[in-house]
Amino acid sequence: MDARSIILRLRDNQALTPAEIRWFANGLADGNVSDAQAGAFAMATCLNGLGDAGRVALTEAMRDSGDVMKWDLPGPVVDKHSTGGVGDCVSLILAPALAACGAYVPMISGRGLGHTGGTLDKLEAIPGVNTEVSEERFRHMVGALGCAIVSATGDMAPADKRLYAVRDVTSTVESIDLITASILSKKLAAGLETLVLDVKCGSGAFMGNPADASELARALVGTAKGAGCATLALVTDMNSPLAPAAGNALEVRECLRVLEGRREGVLLQLTAALGGALLVAAKLASDEAKGRSMIRAAIVSGQAREVFAKMIAALGGPNDVSEACLPEAPVVLEVCAQETGFIATMDVRALGEIVVHLGGGRLYGGQKLDMAVGLSELGRVGDRVENGAPLAMIHAADEAAAERAAVAVRKAITVANTAVDVAPLVLETIE
Repeated sequence: MDARSIILRLRDNQALTPAEIRWFANGLADGNVSDAQAGAFAMATCLNGLGDAGRVALTEAMRDSGDVMKWDLPGPVVDKHSTGGVGDCVSLILAPALAACGAYVPMISGRGLGHTGGTLDKLEAIPGVNTEVSEERFRHMVGALGCAIVSATGDMAPADKRLYAVRDVTSTVESIDLITASILSKKLAAGLETLVLDVKCGSGAFMGNPADASELARALVGTAKGAGCATLALVTDMNSPLAPAAGNALEVRECLRVLEGRREGVLLQLTAALGGALLVAAKLASDEAKGRSMIRAAIVSGQAREVFAKMIAALGGPNDVSEACLPEAPVVLEVCAQETGFIATMDVRALGEIVVHLGGGRLYGGQKLDMAVGLSELGRVGDRVENGAPLAMIHAADEAAAERAAVAVRKAITVANTAVDVAPLVLETIE
């Protein structure tokens, strides 16, 4: 076998065998497949698909391209994953809250992909934090603290690490096969018993309409269950940013406010919904109402905040993380509404791209991020706004970048005279 012949077959829409897929995944891991060939494979998959069997084969091959962890802990080993949205920083709140509820959360996360922010990038906005840790350190943190949010080690799903980086810079993010294999190869390599998936749907999601989001959720749940991991998915609305901020340090600030009981809203609501469903599936709660109550109690009591602080310190950050330690942009520009009314539509993908072009996301592989830039004071579809009140605050490195972002924000948010229907936060649950 060789990479060229496999890419040729996939380009010509011929089904690959599991052996061919495994060979390609191993080539990604050991360097026998070049970045150019990885990009060609990703594009051919994006255009033609792998089919159900091929998707399972790629997931398992990427999982098995490195170490697969096994755990011996006095509680269930669980995790959560989001397919990516704007202002989606749930993981930073949910992982410590689950740990406070008696679960163990070995969360292997990723960096920003396309217009969406990455959990690892957000964590590394905290000075000193390094999410690249050894497997030994990872195991110690999970056992001692109950959770750890880290990058995949060099020995865990190395094939996905290569392909993930290539997808971000080759416009091949929106593929059910590649999304499924990428998410699950890392999660299954972490040795999970139970997994909850947050599949985003809307203008800020990779899946824009409910049918596509439902298809992805079913592919994820079916593939994960086939690999022996109890899994469920919530399809959730992403026609508005989840948090009132988008950008690495700005989202960490919002998470701290939630963990300290100073911020209500949909970010907390979704955290509780995902956590509640996961606690039921892991048999730590009798029903979802009880599970949601447990997550909220972990936050209100300060236990989740304490776990989060210990995790940050263990990753090299400050001993008592706070908003004061986060970087701030030198330029802050207010974008005000020019009429009174209701937010009718938000192009959430465009808002995410604004953050990317401010320097908070990557336009090319290896780009150094500006952790301080982004948007804050964002509303949601259906919110009432007054003439002259802020639609967003832009945090930028310089005045010119802020002015460009202001023009783009005005294009991305429309205001109407009458109230609009607002979609529920959770659109569908798939088990």
